[in-house]
Amino acid sequence: MGYPVTAAVRFLRNHGIRYSEHMYDYEDRGGTAVSSRELGVSEHAVVKTLIMQTEESKPLVILMHGDRKVSTKELARIIGVKSVRPCDPNVVTKHSGYVVGGTSPFGTRKEMPVYIERSILDLTKVYINGGARGFLVCVPPSVFVETLNAIPVGVATVT
Repeated sequence: MGYPVTAAVRFLRNHGIRYSEHMYDYEDRGGTAVSSRELGVSEHAVVKTLIMQTEESKPLVILMHGDRKVSTKELARIIGVKSVRPCDPNVVTKHSGYVVGGTSPFGTRKEMPVYIERSILDLTKVYINGGARGFLVCVPPSVFVETLNAIPVGVATVT
């Protein structure tokens, strides 16, 4: 089976990042529960790429464990804005170049600040969207800080 060559894959290759590719049967609205089940990995090690925006419509990326939610109130407080909310799916595509369900933090259309739940950095490896629905890449979490300048934050809540 051929793996897709997405903007995320090109980004990883251009930065010399070692990664493995994993396809699974995508289910609409299935989220990380489906990908973790299909790949036989912990949902905690599957990282969601969420595109959000401030009250001034400034986009940002937040990387979160699959089995956790983002406290938007806490994230807003930490980054010093009034509010943070998820972007509309069309806005996600406009900023990232990806469709919802296939959003990767790598190779986004627009450069955006990236925040990462700090406990993700404690993991040995994580699975994150590779830029297409049903396609994850496995990388060491240090690449988020090294290549995306991701800022560690503590904003996780239990789902």
